[in-house]
Amino acid sequence: MTFKAAAIQMCSGVDPVKNAADMARLVREGASQGAVYVQTPEMTGAVQKDRPGLRAVLRDEAGDIIVKTAAELAKELGIYLHIGSTAIALDDGKIANRGFLFGPDGKLVNRYDKIHMFDVDLDNGESWRESAVYRPGSEARITSLPFAELGFSICYDVRFPQLFRAQAVAGAEVMTVPAAFTRQTGEAHWEILLRARAIENGMFVIAAAQAGKHEDGRETFGHSMIIDPWGKVLASAGGTGEAVVIAEIDIAAVKAAHDKIPNLKNAREFSLEKIATPAAGGVAA
Repeated sequence: MTFKAAAIQMCSGVDPVKNAADMARLVREGASQGAVYVQTPEMTGAVQKDRPGLRAVLRDEAGDIIVKTAAELAKELGIYLHIGSTAIALDDGKIANRGFLFGPDGKLVNRYDKIHMFDVDLDNGESWRESAVYRPGSEARITSLPFAELGFSICYDVRFPQLFRAQAVAGAEVMTVPAAFTRQTGEAHWEILLRARAIENGMFVIAAAQAGKHEDGRETFGHSMIIDPWGKVLASAGGTGEAVVIAEIDIAAVKAAHDKIPNLKNAREFSLEKIATPAAGGVAA
């Protein structure tokens, strides 16, 4: 089975209302080109590093404008619309970095909370502590669509191959990696990581990204892309500004990749032993 997929590249600002309008315009563009699955980037609703500023525009899931707009769009266009993620206010004062998948009837099909928190200090002086603000998820999820088995991740999750392997073993054929990669880490690792996850699991990878200089001062890497199970980049965007990346997904390519390189089937359990270096003249116990 084949289907058209679209990865929407955005440069979201601090105003969710404007971001929702930009998202709607780009999603309509993707659907007009025949995409039946459309993915937006991480933090579609607001890219805002000022925590009080972010909290001021946060809403719970029922009141979030991105969630509301996405449900309406999916129904209007008759597509599966995947909001890569947006910030959702939780009852405990924390925030969820949460993705949503809506079906052609406008109903919520699945949601996913980012599991791995980006707590790092970069060489250029950038420091991020997502765990101070966000509540991490704890559950991986796969959705059975009419045309593919769809797995979920968000941004930093791509650095944890065990998450992708678990979903591949469970039958995922397409993995999603909506992101807001920093320029520094994106230049170093973005495409390499995405292609590696596709190759080692024999699956398609769809990655919609934030791109360019944002209102809050940060800069994201962009280069949204769609990759096939053999690691070939089927379509990609540039490093700045909006874009709609379209590719034809042939799910038969997943089985073909698994037949050629059956590493999922050939995996074996193993033990690990750490041997201490013996002292001079001694023998390790």
